[in-house]
Amino acid sequence: MTSVTEARPVRRLRRSIVAGQLVLAAVGAYVLAESAGLGLWNELGPGPGFFPCVLGAALVLLSVVWFFQERAGVQAAPAAEEADGSQVRSVMLSLVVLTAALPFIGFQLGVFLFLMYHLRLRARTSWIKSVLISLCGSVGVYYLFTLGLNVSLPEAAIVPLSLIGL
Repeated sequence: MTSVTEARPVRRLRRSIVAGQLVLAAVGAYVLAESAGLGLWNELGPGPGFFPCVLGAALVLLSVVWFFQERAGVQAAPAAEEADGSQVRSVMLSLVVLTAALPFIGFQLGVFLFLMYHLRLRARTSWIKSVLISLCGSVGVYYLFTLGLNVSLPEAAIVPLSLIGL
């Protein structure tokens, strides 16, 4: 008798999970359809519908992946431990500093230093890995946005830095 009463909440939970997946997929499909009407690309680069289109597609894709993971019985990761207050303060403070420093030191150097701080000092990642990830995350993203998407990012206002292309 207990197995029948225990099965009902499980079925109800599965139905609500499937309903959530369908709602998220429907929202993603709606965003995709509406963003196409805004224009994905124009003569200057990405149009007003480009990023909503990418986000809508990602939402649909992730909903489908979630559906198949549930069907395959993949268990969700265990709940994360409560965030350490010092980590949250560190990230928030470094984001404020990055925001204030970007107009002066530019995107490439600012994001490089931001990533180095978090990878090397906070996460204790090796020097080589920290430098490689920071370079890809700063210089790579800078050129992806400026050359690939024609989006301007802040350049350094300090003369020696601007002379070397930062």
